[in-house]
Amino acid sequence: MQALNDKKIEFLEMTANRIRQDIIRMLLEAGSGHSAGPLGMADIFTAFYFHILNHNPRKPAWPDRDRLVLSNGHICPVLYATMARAGYFPIEELKTLRKIDSRLQGHPHRSALPGLETTSGPLGSGLSQAIGMALAARLDGKKYRTYCLTSDGEHQEGNTWEAVMFAGKHRLNNLTAVVDRNNIQIDGNTEEIMPLEPFRAKYEAFNWHVIEVDGHNFEHIVDAVAEVRAIHEKPTMIIAHTIPGKGVSFMENDYKWHGVPPNAEQARLALKELEVIGRKIHGG
Repeated sequence: MQALNDKKIEFLEMTANRIRQDIIRMLLEAGSGHSAGPLGMADIFTAFYFHILNHNPRKPAWPDRDRLVLSNGHICPVLYATMARAGYFPIEELKTLRKIDSRLQGHPHRSALPGLETTSGPLGSGLSQAIGMALAARLDGKKYRTYCLTSDGEHQEGNTWEAVMFAGKHRLNNLTAVVDRNNIQIDGNTEEIMPLEPFRAKYEAFNWHVIEVDGHNFEHIVDAVAEVRAIHEKPTMIIAHTIPGKGVSFMENDYKWHGVPPNAEQARLALKELEVIGRKIHGG
């Protein structure tokens, strides 16, 4: 993995901005879906698909590809938009989100769309699925790495912690989890509903290496993954501190945007804000 330079950072920032605009348009067209989480994770997904992952959109079933598992599948608009921008399928297909017979359902459906690693649904299942892939790589002598993108809210599910214990016990150093630590869930703030802190200490207690990053800083994200590759005795958790609704002022840090789409006027305002951000990125 190459180090970032100013030109690449600008490219990543512009790509993430386009993905955020795609998300708004997709949700408006669908008339349903989640807004805050996808917008907040756009930088993470951009970093992985455009800099970190060893993958080939023209050969989505390539046996030696890195695996990326999305555990909290309801934020799939950001996954779909990123995959389209990376070349897995036409960008125009994003307009079919959540429609009948679409390949882009409200939760990823593995057999429907090449490039998807899992079918999601119940929260808390993704890390166990990712562990299976990481363990298979070890048993088969493969060098690919497995990444699991997960939410903070789903750490209220017991099966998540079963997976955490298993990975720590088996020292799966080819497994990296990234948690979207945005502090919200559908009905409020995580620390009010079911506190997760001390979050870092819990993972460390189960034999995980833990790194904390600004989830909107590409240098932080890439440097964290570089550090991961130097850890040989345990799995790694990257705690990515993000802003839900990032880039749209009236959505940021408001849990009420967790599970609702924008209406036409809200989408117009959101796109206007994102277009201004895009011009600032391009203009330096």
